[in-house]
This record gives sequence, C-alpha cells and structure tokens, in this order.
Amino acid sequence: MLNNKMTELLKVKYPIIQAPMAGGITTSALVAEVSNTGGLGMIGAGYLTPVQTREQIKEVKQLTSNPFGINLFVPNEFKVTENEIKSANQFLNPIRQKLNLEQKENMEIPNYKDVYETFIEQIKVVIEEKIPICSFTFGIPSIEIMAELKQANIILIGTATTVREAVENEKAGMDIVVAQGSEAGGHRGSFMNESQESLIGLMSLIPQVVDDVNIPVVAAGGIMDGRGLMASICLGAMGVQMGTAFLTCIESGANKVYKEAILNAKEEQTVLTRSFSGKWARGIKNKFILEMQKHEALLPDFPAQNTLTQDIRKTSSAQKNQDFMSLWSGQTPRLAKNQNVKSLITNIMAEAKKLSYMEAK
Repeated sequence: MLNNKMTELLKVKYPIIQAPMAGGITTSALVAEVSNTGGLGMIGAGYLTPVQTREQIKEVKQLTSNPFGINLFVPNEFKVTENEIKSANQFLNPIRQKLNLEQKENMEIPNYKDVYETFIEQIKVVIEEKIPICSFTFGIPSIEIMAELKQANIILIGTATTVREAVENEKAGMDIVVAQGSEAGGHRGSFMNESQESLIGLMSLIPQVVDDVNIPVVAAGGIMDGRGLMASICLGAMGVQMGTAFLTCIESGANKVYKEAILNAKEEQTVLTRSFSGKWARGIKNKFILEMQKHEALLPDFPAQNTLTQDIRKTSSAQKNQDFMSLWSGQTPRLAKNQNVKSLITNIMAEAKKLSYMEAK
C-alpha cells in the first residue's frame, strides 16, 4: 500500500514528496534531507535564474546521492500596460511609505519573451545535470519540450486543480499528476479555469481524478501527518505532496517570522489573495492583504504584480515585519511543528503504519 507504482517510478522509500516552494524556502539542506530520509526532495526553481538553478542542483548533489527533483513554472503569455503599472504603484506606494521605501511610478517589468527564454534555459540545465524528476506548475510545457525531457528519461510530474486539468496532464505525457486541493498553501496550479472555479477540496478531488486518469495521482493540500497520508491513499492517491509541513522544519529557508506566523495561525486565518503576485494563492491574512483587497481586481497579472511587490516583500522580510510579507500556508497550520525533516517523515510513516495495521485488524 505504501510502496506502489509511484514510489517505484520515483525510486523512493516513502510516498512523500516535499512540495517545491519557490523563493528560497527549499534550501539545498531541506531538499537533500528529505531525499536522505526516504522521501522526494524538490527544488523550487520558479524564481531562479538558469545559473542559480545549476548552482543549487550541484549543491544538492553534494548532500545526497538519492533521487531528488526540480519544479519549474510554465510561463503563460501576459500583457501589462504602463497605466496598469502606474495604478498598481499608486495602491502600493502608501505601503512603501510605511516601510521607508522610495515611491515608484513606472517600473521595468520582465516581458513574456524573456520569461520564456529563462524557462527554456532552465530546461537545458535540468537535462544537462541529469535530474531524474521534473515537475511543472501553472500549465503544461509544449509537445517539443515534453519530448525532449522524455528523451532524457526524466520522470515528469504535472499539477492539476480539476479533473479536466489532470486529464490534460496525462494526455501530454506526464508520468504522475499532483491533484492540488483548495486547502493547499501558496499559488494555485490552475491553468484551464479561473482559479475561483477550480477550488475543489482535496477529499472530493482525489477520487474523481483517480477515476479519470491511469497515471499515479499524488494528493496535495493541507496534508500534515500520517492521517492525511492514509486518507489520501484510501481515496486512491499513491502518495502525498506536502508544503506547509516542511516549511516550518528547521532545514527550511523560510524567515523565522514567517515560520512563527504559521506555528501560531489558526485554520480560519488563511485566505486566497492575488494581491502579492497577480495569481491566486493561499496565505495567512495580514495587513497587506486587507489593505489591497479592495484593489485586487485591478492589479496586473503574474508575474507583473509579483515584480511590483518585490521591494515590499523583501524589506518587510528583512525588517522581520509580517504585516507586508507573503505568508503562504495551507489550511492546516494548527498541525505545523518546528522540528527537523527526519522527525517529520519518521513520525508520518510511524502513524501511517499504525493506521494501516489497525485497518488490517
């Protein structure tokens, strides 16, 4: 039950994938420790340059000889006008003032062509460095890229928030699909529906996805312990992908203030917002989210808004001020613990085995 097609494909001991959290959380130490303990460590390379991507891969290789993977953001076409940037900055400037940051009017925003070129360069790095597993969020790469990765014998993992997205992932040639429930922290992986329509709870999503695809399904969203793992497996998933549980681990690169915020949060404090990045994401409600709520519909799309808020997020993080930080978290923060990776995985597996033993009795 706990060793299955997914663990075989990924060559891991346990059916646990550490969610690839971009923005410095998935440190080389975190990724390697997860892989060394029997799970699958994942580099969140969404915001890395190709050079940084290669550097981190080399670092992880020095820390583990076990398989680990990498996650990339699939670029989506976006357009942003000068007026949109100006008006977004008008909403953001009062917050900049509170943080003693300079006021901004216009700003250089990366264009789609540059974002896409970075993605292509990252794909080259993944192939050259012979990474065994590559996962994708925000969409599915082109037929050509998929074929190139397959040629290199890389196991491919897609992300889906609906059955339709899961079916598309399988059609495109993904080997595994992560079913991301509405409880999940961080950005929604939706790419076919408006995010609000694809907010399906994980317990409803798993069996429906399992019935419609033939590839292994991995459950993601609010899973923190052995109970969550076993519940997912009972519904037909072959494993779980966990983010928030690993985020509060000692090896994670999350700011101490960020970890504290999760460890002290309650389930009703997480909300969906697009104020930080222009893409819907779940995080702990704070001053920034509340102040930007009324302007949310007018903000530019990802990654434009993400670039605009970068100075605010960076500064508040440096000032240890959680009011204006993006505190991504799933809906189960009460179960988060400050522990090391080894304890987390060992406890999950002990609890899961105990539950499967009770079931067998």
